[in-house]
Amino acid sequence: MHQLTRLALAGALACSAAFAAAQTTEPDRPATTFPYTPGLDVSAMDKSADPCVDFYQYACGGWMKNNPVPSDQARWSVYSKLAQDNQRYLWGILDGLAKQKEGRNATQQKIGDYFGACMDEGAIAKRGAEPLAPFLTQIDSMASIRELPRVLAGLQLALSSEDFFFGFSSNQDFGDSTRVIAFASGGGLGLPDRDYYLKTDARSKEIRAKYEAHVRTMFGLIGESEASAKRSAATVMRLETALAQASLTRVDKRDPYKLFHKTDLKGLQAMTPGFDWKSYLAAAGQPGIKTFNVTEPKFMKAFSKQLRANDLVAVKTYLRWHVLKSLSPALAPQFDQPHFAFFSQTLRGVEKQPPRWKRCVQLVDAQLGEALGQEFVSRAFSPELKAKSLHMTRQVEEAMAKDIESLDWMSPDTKKRAREKLDAIVNKIGYPDTWRDYSAFEVRPDDFTGNAIRGTQFENRRQLAKIGKPLDRSEWLMTPPTVNAYFNPQMNDINFPAGVLQPPLFDPKMDDAPGYGNTGGTIGHELTHAFDDEGRQFDARGNLKDWWTKKDAKEFTDRAQCIVDQYAGYTVVDDIKINSKLTLGEDVADLGGVILGWMAWKTQMASMPQQAQPARDGLTPEQRFFVGYAQWACENDRPENLRVTAMTDPHSPGKYRVNGVVINMPEFEKAFACKPGQPMAALKRCRVW
Repeated sequence: MHQLTRLALAGALACSAAFAAAQTTEPDRPATTFPYTPGLDVSAMDKSADPCVDFYQYACGGWMKNNPVPSDQARWSVYSKLAQDNQRYLWGILDGLAKQKEGRNATQQKIGDYFGACMDEGAIAKRGAEPLAPFLTQIDSMASIRELPRVLAGLQLALSSEDFFFGFSSNQDFGDSTRVIAFASGGGLGLPDRDYYLKTDARSKEIRAKYEAHVRTMFGLIGESEASAKRSAATVMRLETALAQASLTRVDKRDPYKLFHKTDLKGLQAMTPGFDWKSYLAAAGQPGIKTFNVTEPKFMKAFSKQLRANDLVAVKTYLRWHVLKSLSPALAPQFDQPHFAFFSQTLRGVEKQPPRWKRCVQLVDAQLGEALGQEFVSRAFSPELKAKSLHMTRQVEEAMAKDIESLDWMSPDTKKRAREKLDAIVNKIGYPDTWRDYSAFEVRPDDFTGNAIRGTQFENRRQLAKIGKPLDRSEWLMTPPTVNAYFNPQMNDINFPAGVLQPPLFDPKMDDAPGYGNTGGTIGHELTHAFDDEGRQFDARGNLKDWWTKKDAKEFTDRAQCIVDQYAGYTVVDDIKINSKLTLGEDVADLGGVILGWMAWKTQMASMPQQAQPARDGLTPEQRFFVGYAQWACENDRPENLRVTAMTDPHSPGKYRVNGVVINMPEFEKAFACKPGQPMAALKRCRVW
């Protein structure tokens, strides 16, 4: 939850660890209905475990035992299982629309034809390397590095806005959230994070060697000799390492002040002598841009330095590699399979490719998500479900208001500003009020790779077209079928797609206790992001502005440090500890979310007829609240994937998103009668909100 990223072509085509795959025991066919999993699943528990020793094992032990990671996944979780159910249901919709030739409306025709073309593996295989030719020809035709801006703009528009040297797109001005301006950012790396290039441990060196071997293989596929491919791979590694050295760490990127460097065209040009921004902007279709936020000035200067330090051959080599990397998942098996072998098998331990239908459903959702979302919502998200979700959201917000007023460490002035921000938060539930118009996105029933490229172009042009235009506050950054949620600090809104408001994560059939633990905790989680170490730096209007007194800011930082210290002691895998400065925002939000969910649940119970709440399944209502919370986080991970996420993921592993939270709650200790000295009964408790 909470991460906001735009899907590039390769990312959309490759199987994401966060998305679902079928259990090997289930039939591989489309679904017309959702399987029902209760919001509290007793069979997922391990009642032989002591909840006061390891609550995660108690709540999730049965689930972990019965749900090994499928062979085509890097990890498997309750979220993944629901995402699988959504995907299988969407498969049924798309398969029907692909086969239906009459009676489809324009939107249905577009998503049906896209899916049908994606599923035509024979046609994709027959085309071979053909879709690469226009891009490689464009690169080869460069007569000098002076032509790079024009070529680079075309590659970024068609394949990825951030994979070629740097990223370029639009975003709200940190200083004035009503304005949309251009953002130039660091990018251009092939490995998942800068640290892969810079760490000197044996595992990192091994990954780099395998990456270079993979790059060598891919160059061989486009006709380079073994010796030439080896030289090309070394060039790529050298250039990417230089870019990595100039890139901010993920922890640094959590500080918005380190990402806010506004300048004009003259200032941007001064950072990158030798790179003609006027030529680049003209080729990108945005010749009139005058204001920029350069998120990493040091990176842009390093990029310019590399252009001066390398000849045209080296620059062309780098560009050819990133064309291969970006487009390979949309190409014939000779390209797609080695891409999977490195980025999924080697990096994350995934054993086999997901079946074609999953990849195609995921790509339709990524590139035509609101068109597909209309079909999903009309079948799977009733007005009653939306109303119930909104009711719970408002209860959690009321709990937050009470929580702010009760804080003994915050001054009245800061409390007033916090209430202003809370009152200004917009709740977006289920789906957007206005559906996106995809009429400019041409979909052909016999051109999968072309559709994928045109989809990337459509989205990148849509993003750039926002620059200088009035802000659309109704826009969503996730599609309706997505199993996730987020808070956007600049929009100051919380967003819960219809996909995440399904059982077992949101189960209207279940009693309130687990529902408020699960969904109430998730709503509280996103709400707390407005006041975590990042979110608290934006005001009620979404502007980067310090609205805290110095004393209150120090009080917040001291409480947040308690969380940092606590989570730094947890082991992810091997001897790798949680990078708790990276996970701080999510860890704060997890704890705040459950506290708010608990408060909202108590309010809900007080509004019910006064009668004793019976125990169910041998659990008191209070115990059911905490088990309901814990069971959304049940998961299994491959060790290879854990090594990647320890470096790149701002979320802690599921075990610590449960145990690390409840250990700080006296309500939990009371609910399970934990005794002082037991692992889940902490001597020192952390609490921010």
